[in-house]
Amino acid sequence: MTFKEQIQQGIPSILPPKSTYDLAINHAPKRKEILSAEEKKLALKNALRYFDSKHHAELITEFSEELEKYGRIYMYRLRPDYRMYARPIDEYPGKSIQAKAIMHMIQNNLDYAVAQHPHELITYGGNGAVFQNWAQYLLTMQYLSEMTDEQTLTMYSGHPMGLFPSHTEAPRVVVTNGMVIPNYSKPDDWEKMNALGVSQYGQMTAGSYMYIGPQGIVHGTTITVLNGFRKIKQTPEGSLFVTSGLGGMSGAQPKAGNIAGCVTVCAEVNPKITKIRHEQGWINEIVTSTEELVKRVTLAKANKEVVSIAYLGNVVDVWECFDKENIKIDLGSDQTSLHNPWAGGYYPVGISFEEANEMMANNPELFKEKVQETLRRHADAINKHTAKGTYFFDYGNAFLLEASRAGAAVMAENNIDFKYPSYVQDIMGPMCFDYGFGPFRWVCTSGKPEDLQKTDTIASQVLEEMAKTAPNEIQQQMQDNIKWIKGAQENKLVVGSQARILYADAEGRIKIAEAFNQAIAGGEIGTVVLGRDHHDVSGTDSPYRETSNIYDGSRFTADMAIQNVIGDSFRGATWVSIHNGGGVGWGEVINGGFGMVLDGSKEASKRLASMLFWDVNNGISRRSWARNDEAIFAIKRAMEVQPLLKVTLPNIVDESLF
Repeated sequence: MTFKEQIQQGIPSILPPKSTYDLAINHAPKRKEILSAEEKKLALKNALRYFDSKHHAELITEFSEELEKYGRIYMYRLRPDYRMYARPIDEYPGKSIQAKAIMHMIQNNLDYAVAQHPHELITYGGNGAVFQNWAQYLLTMQYLSEMTDEQTLTMYSGHPMGLFPSHTEAPRVVVTNGMVIPNYSKPDDWEKMNALGVSQYGQMTAGSYMYIGPQGIVHGTTITVLNGFRKIKQTPEGSLFVTSGLGGMSGAQPKAGNIAGCVTVCAEVNPKITKIRHEQGWINEIVTSTEELVKRVTLAKANKEVVSIAYLGNVVDVWECFDKENIKIDLGSDQTSLHNPWAGGYYPVGISFEEANEMMANNPELFKEKVQETLRRHADAINKHTAKGTYFFDYGNAFLLEASRAGAAVMAENNIDFKYPSYVQDIMGPMCFDYGFGPFRWVCTSGKPEDLQKTDTIASQVLEEMAKTAPNEIQQQMQDNIKWIKGAQENKLVVGSQARILYADAEGRIKIAEAFNQAIAGGEIGTVVLGRDHHDVSGTDSPYRETSNIYDGSRFTADMAIQNVIGDSFRGATWVSIHNGGGVGWGEVINGGFGMVLDGSKEASKRLASMLFWDVNNGISRRSWARNDEAIFAIKRAMEVQPLLKVTLPNIVDESLF
């Protein structure tokens, strides 16, 4: 059977043989026991409803074993035998170019080189899933191969509810993930609903089919590290950046450190993912002992090397060792998946990786105790370094939030705020998001590296022309992005699809997208998918990250994210998504994303201009209303450009009146 035929058949009428569990793959840890006997029965009923009743007797035992052994029903038997990667768009079956582009993006999210736990359909973050099981994948791909441009596929937390009549200007796919009633957004609520097969954690770009591998966050991390050094008035050369996490998103950190030009130490407890990142060239060296690490870092600092070093072990050992050996850490952070602290997102110190995984599954209460003990030690070690001059920032992974819940010494004197800022508060918010600069990205669905190179050139030319007349307030952002895009090829950022990211404002996104659309119309390049990270100006309401620099009391509201996805859907997005949960945890954030297919048509030009303008300025207007000076400047500028834009501006109260 050909690849196209396999896609078109969906769930096969004749079951494939039971598959073997591949030990060479980086698998998700076993999830904790959380279902009652009756709930396990319900989970099995929920799983079996995807199959003809004639298969139920055969599958019920198998699915029951999966539930007991892994804590979830993944339906491994249905995992396709074809290679999982983003194929050139013409290789997909279907009646809609837009649907084919979405298939391209889904398969990229599940590519072994991209996905953290590919057999469990998890792209990154330990639990950021594209689908809950393989039946959902097969059925979704079948629907996409059948749909026309007058239908919309509705996705309920990985489950394809079905194709519904719509129209050509409607989104082809509407995705929701984890959208549960607010009072049921605690971690154990997710564990139970996910085990039942009724909800999933889509992270941000995992469940919205817009992940592009570690590159997706390299640029933002590079900007953060560069501006972190600017903030402390220090050059990166010979300076030390210490952090942890080499998984999906966090794997970008060492590459970003290299681009910024510093010495980077990134700790990781998982040997498989450490090996993968080394093979991919995202880290330069692996060190397995603190003694060796001290020698290597001392030499690198003295020689002002640009080098990234992975320490295979717990980051707490690094912080404590460097304190004892008096090694100065200039910048410090953490990017482990602390939105998911009890299920593999953060590991306790002093326990082997294998022992920790066993404890996590079989003694979750003890595991939680050990994690919280580690968080307290972690924070204590950081505090010792910051007393010596280290600049530490929270990287929006819920480190400070979970450390505070563990009783760690991370609170400010008022016992309300954290003693360390979020990187959004200190760097990305005022310097990027308030001005409308965020992680714009595109994917060349032809799969041709030469197409990506052409788009890099086009984007560079657009930005250089814009920089000639850009106001002084955004010149640094413009120059940083021009430098980034010109060095993109040499930095070898592509993992998986032929994708690129840069930070651009609404004007930049629209001009770059229109230039791409014209190039497609002229036959210079193939179809392009536009998107962005949810970690952006407008898409996400997250009080400890994206909206942590909103100070009018509204940072716990989610109007912006909901308005964003609704507005995108009727302004021309090809698909839209809205999720509960992201990099900081289920119940802690609401985030939305989009995808837009450019095919060279006039209709695509109209859609991109309308949607991209809204997608950015929605967030700027909210930030402006919160009295953020940079956003007030940006929204006034936007109103000058577009006379149809009329935004309510805040009146500033004289502080002396109080």
